[in-house]
Amino acid sequence: MPDLRAVRAFLDDHHAEKVAKLQEWVKAELSPRPDPPDDAAARVRARELLGEMGWECFHPIEKPDLRLCGLFRETLAAESTLADEVFALQALGTIPVMLAGDQAVQDRWVPAALKGEAMGAFAMTERGAGSDVAAMATRAVKDGNGYVLNGTKAFISNAGIADFYTVFAQGDPEKGGKGITAFVVPADTPGLRFVRAQVMSAPHPLGEIAFEDCRVPAANRLGGDGQGLKLGLATLDRVRGTVAAAACGMAERALAEALAWAKERKQFGKPLHEHQLVAEKLARMATDLTASRLLTYRALWEKDRGAERVSLESGMAKAFATEAAQRIVDDAVQILGGRGVVDDHPVDRLYRAVRALRIYEGTTEIQHLIIAGHLTA
Repeated sequence: MPDLRAVRAFLDDHHAEKVAKLQEWVKAELSPRPDPPDDAAARVRARELLGEMGWECFHPIEKPDLRLCGLFRETLAAESTLADEVFALQALGTIPVMLAGDQAVQDRWVPAALKGEAMGAFAMTERGAGSDVAAMATRAVKDGNGYVLNGTKAFISNAGIADFYTVFAQGDPEKGGKGITAFVVPADTPGLRFVRAQVMSAPHPLGEIAFEDCRVPAANRLGGDGQGLKLGLATLDRVRGTVAAAACGMAERALAEALAWAKERKQFGKPLHEHQLVAEKLARMATDLTASRLLTYRALWEKDRGAERVSLESGMAKAFATEAAQRIVDDAVQILGGRGVVDDHPVDRLYRAVRALRIYEGTTEIQHLIIAGHLTA
């Protein structure tokens, strides 16, 4: 369970109770399960996990509890990065529908998503449009009472196993980012095709999807024409701080494993932690983790208390926490030595999983540009 004392100033009384309940489930249901051995098994496991976790921190959307979401991600990521990703991606795919879908679309997808009966996906990234979202080539052309979508999305989490996709497409290339429109597209829509899996070093359902004359009714549009990028960025603004929380969970587990080994393992006649170079690593790891958690829960607290945008706070949290987690996990591997690179050890799992956090939902470099932009505005 995360140490709530360090971030207690940002929490409310109910947070500890709900995290303790999740921790009971983690110990009883999640910890005994081995990691999926390959991508195919990870896809099956992701669907199994979907209906087993609570989603109350995402609803009602008018008053979200992102601090609870962060605590959930921190707790899950410390035990299973796949479980954390299933939890987080359900939010990423569903929040745009909550924010901008008409009543019929919300009634169709939101209750099922919140119950874990329908899996969502967030389809924005393309091979030629990652950080530069406005460069996306997927087109949405008006046709009668709907739109026809054509294009390919890559690096899409839950591709091939999602029940619905929140899709971003360019409706007017001359307008750049202001021409992008968002849609909810059911997975069984004719013209929507799962192209292939993109296999990561850690278990994570990722892949490409293609739209080939895929007809989407106007009722499935999320918001108005040209409002897709704004909707997508607002969603990422909400969720980005929880990426930092996941990084904290991974770092917390890595530190715990390294500390336990440093106390147990003896070299040159004394425990590892009594060697000054190892002690220095442990001290730096603990300090980085505490700083990460303070930045993270400050950002989530700001959003929960009603801030319209927390781009600066969440950018700082994500940039610092993900970079710090990379350092902490790497130091844990170094302290553990050979044990840290054996594939059945938790630290090896973390080493393979943590690297992606510095890229998705806004790279560290993009976060630094956002932060600098606030400073110089």
